[in-house]
Amino acid sequence: MRLITLEKRMSPIPMAGMVIPVISIALALLAGGVFLALSGKNPLEIYFTLFQSAFGSSYGFSETVVKAIPLALCALGVSLAFRVQLWNIGAEGQFYMGAMAATWVALTYPEGSRWVVLPAMFLAAAMAGGLWGLLPAIPRAFWKVNETITTLMLNYIAIFWVDFLIYGPWKDPNGYNFPLTAPFELGATLPSFGTSRVHYGLILALIAALLVYIILKYTVWGYQLKVVGESQRAAKYAGMSIVKTILLVMLISGALAGIAGMTEVAGITQRLQQGLSPGYGYSAIIIAWLARLNPWAILLVSFLFGGLLSGGFSLQSMGLPAASVYMLQGLILFFILGGEIFNSYRLKWIGGRS
Repeated sequence: MRLITLEKRMSPIPMAGMVIPVISIALALLAGGVFLALSGKNPLEIYFTLFQSAFGSSYGFSETVVKAIPLALCALGVSLAFRVQLWNIGAEGQFYMGAMAATWVALTYPEGSRWVVLPAMFLAAAMAGGLWGLLPAIPRAFWKVNETITTLMLNYIAIFWVDFLIYGPWKDPNGYNFPLTAPFELGATLPSFGTSRVHYGLILALIAALLVYIILKYTVWGYQLKVVGESQRAAKYAGMSIVKTILLVMLISGALAGIAGMTEVAGITQRLQQGLSPGYGYSAIIIAWLARLNPWAILLVSFLFGGLLSGGFSLQSMGLPAASVYMLQGLILFFILGGEIFNSYRLKWIGGRS
């Protein structure tokens, strides 16, 4: 009997960084098409409607950009953590904590000007998201507690904490009993471009991508992140502080997700409400992997995933739930991980015929 096993490759497959994401997306669409066909739908028609809704009109294009802003900020945050082998699955909770902190500023100082309130909201959101990312980093850095579980569990605490606020002390008395806060005053809202809903959070996302690129490419700390990510033993031998790196990376990672929450409440909803995020923090994980942690590629992939989210609502007119796009996102992640396995390992036959 011959058995199949995985053997470690001496070097990755050439051009795998470009080929694997393309093949992963193609296979995900193919697998998704099979599910759609089994449900009695025409996959080509559905994919065309999805693409047309997201990119076929100025409104659809602008809505795609709107969705891409928080996706990009969250993905930039988790990509930093992933570079040092820290599995930050908590961007969703960090997003909510940032939105909560920004809302507190907006409700506490309703009469303030944009020049004062928006920077305060930005700083509060970054601090809240960063501290929420720091919570699981402390046991990870000092006691090697697995951060995958702790960051994931903290998501639910953050979401339920926000629900408590909007159902309780922050609930709008004039909101007809809906779970949301009072609307923000003008000073607490991000300006938009023209008549679209695309707000100045786009500038923050572009600046964040540029800063992450500069840090990784041209700074000593960026080089340290690379060394720590590749070998903590080598980093220790070189005198680098692993504890300090873990704490700082998770702080910045959470801060970026928190800023994403601030852009959403200040630029789109202009109040804190239930279901603020359709899963931006979770989608950011897929985006970061698909972009191979490259900040510029993250912007592009975030735009494409923004198209999935904005176009997903059009599927309801075809008898499909808008959440169908999450099935596609999950399939993309599945095939990306599978592709990474075959990039690092190869199949090997062992044994002989019995």
